[in-house]
Amino acid sequence: MINNREELLNSAEAAKKELASYKCRILVCAGTGCIATGSQKIYEEFMKIAGDDPEVSVTFAPHDEKAHVGVKKTGCQGVCELGPLVRIQKGDKVVQYTKVQVSDCEDIYDRTVKGDDVVESLLYKQNGVSYQSPDEIPFIAKQTRIVLENCGKYDAESFDEYLASGGFTAFQKALFEMTPAEVVDVVDQSGLRGRGGGGFPTGRKWKQVARQAEKERYVVCNGDEGDPGAFMDGSVMEGDPYKLIEGMMIAGYAVGSSNGYIYVRAEYPMSVARLKHAIKELESRNMLGDNILGTEFSFHMHINRGAGAFVCGEGSALTASIEGNRGMPRVKPPRTVEKGLWEKPTVLNNVETYANVPKIVLQGAEWYRSIGTEGTPGTKTFSLTGSIQNTGLIEVPMGTTLRQIIFDIGGGLKDGGTFKAVQIGGPSGGCLTEKHLDVPLDFESIKKYGAIVGSGGLVVMDDHTCMVEVARFFMSFTQRESCGKCVPCREGTKRMLEILEKIVAGKGELKDLDRLEELAEMVKSMALCGLGKSAPLPVLSTLRTFREEYEEHIVDKKCKAKVCQAMRKFVINPEYCKGCGKCAKNCPVGAITGVRKEAYHIDPNICIKCEACKDNCAFDAVYVEA
Repeated sequence: MINNREELLNSAEAAKKELASYKCRILVCAGTGCIATGSQKIYEEFMKIAGDDPEVSVTFAPHDEKAHVGVKKTGCQGVCELGPLVRIQKGDKVVQYTKVQVSDCEDIYDRTVKGDDVVESLLYKQNGVSYQSPDEIPFIAKQTRIVLENCGKYDAESFDEYLASGGFTAFQKALFEMTPAEVVDVVDQSGLRGRGGGGFPTGRKWKQVARQAEKERYVVCNGDEGDPGAFMDGSVMEGDPYKLIEGMMIAGYAVGSSNGYIYVRAEYPMSVARLKHAIKELESRNMLGDNILGTEFSFHMHINRGAGAFVCGEGSALTASIEGNRGMPRVKPPRTVEKGLWEKPTVLNNVETYANVPKIVLQGAEWYRSIGTEGTPGTKTFSLTGSIQNTGLIEVPMGTTLRQIIFDIGGGLKDGGTFKAVQIGGPSGGCLTEKHLDVPLDFESIKKYGAIVGSGGLVVMDDHTCMVEVARFFMSFTQRESCGKCVPCREGTKRMLEILEKIVAGKGELKDLDRLEELAEMVKSMALCGLGKSAPLPVLSTLRTFREEYEEHIVDKKCKAKVCQAMRKFVINPEYCKGCGKCAKNCPVGAITGVRKEAYHIDPNICIKCEACKDNCAFDAVYVEA
């Protein structure tokens, strides 16, 4: 139990001493990506090796003469595609290993944990250069980490390690040195804007809740994160759950709330598990519950699991879901700040927004405003995926350009590909192209080009991407996820999807483009909620920027990227064909004819484009004609 501020300070000092007592820490990434590639087995192997070593003590024993080695599970270490990831920390020296297998653990232990050597083959490499320290890796070195600062450095489940990292210092400052109004003011003056997509000023939202006549208020965290390819909030909940909770506790104190709810999508079981563990740890120490640290401030935390509905990322649908009702948006006003959860004033922000709060309270509004742009201070986390050399989780100052993200941090396109576009903001966002590479990424700048920052998904596409298919994919997602409450979204997205499917099937007409644009503008202007209004953005942005691809699909019945199956034409190159007949034997519809030892031929009118011929040709004679 921690009964007052002095006891918390003493606990923090003890935690720092414990952390400093380690001669070596083996930090195994236990983010979802690395767990999926086998990091749990690596963790268990290191525990076994260290446990069997008579020269080390794995558990904390400050007076033990043996070497004190810690084997810890961290949150996401960032370089996701190179997992499983392991860091070896000896004092100030940290070695980052990539693509670690169970068979590598003994070698790492002998050479790096017990010795001063490194396993060269497991180091991060770029352009022929090896990097030992994670801070030297270009992918990480060019980032500015505030929200992700602790991820990969500390045991994600350990309250003591969070304390040792400076955790709950901001909460102490707010609770004992500031009035609630002063906390709201510093957040307001910092210029922090909601990182869930809308970009509404956080401090203004808190002020609106704090001034309501109704005294029963709620603090709610949107951890739904439903965009395809987005995993920023999930990584924070997995990798630094205490930071999120601390931010919500500060918000609760600031607006006079005694209850906080975290709404996590069902597809994030590890986030749920680590948040539950953190809440239990805090409750056992009297850091959550009634009369925290001997004060009159009480705060209780609750976890709600969503059923995976994309629409529950919208505020009123999310609060309806927490209440046990069907997740559907409602007409506004009243806004959530006036009547939110159980029709009480509610602060609703996303994971990343709350995770920014402790550092702002601790270091002040001016410090935060020194990062990013005038209109959008601070940093933004992005999940960098697609045809990019380095995929993973990044955090950069607002105003950073796409060129810096894709080519400096991301390492450029995969396999020397040519950059074509980037989808930003997920299914509610839009496409930006080469001419937008130097546009600063902030809420205002990219709105001018028909896109939004959204929650932070960045999908990089090369010249092998069909933009019509991209639009169809995202429209398929949003149409499927429509809650169906309003006609414009329910019916409009369905009609738009039908037109897009008609075009990719090679049956489109030029008049379909006008109809598609008209429908998109209607849905954008008339849908009930923000998700419905933004659903047509991928279509509108690709129509504006890649209209010639739509026309090529309709007029020439061709897909230059060779993606749309209905337009793919399989051809046998007579120069490569040996006349073995294997393609004809494997064709399920008899579309291939010929004479043995002479070139065979595919009848495009019969071919069903199953690729059996291409898969079975040993001479690469079958190809898709552009």
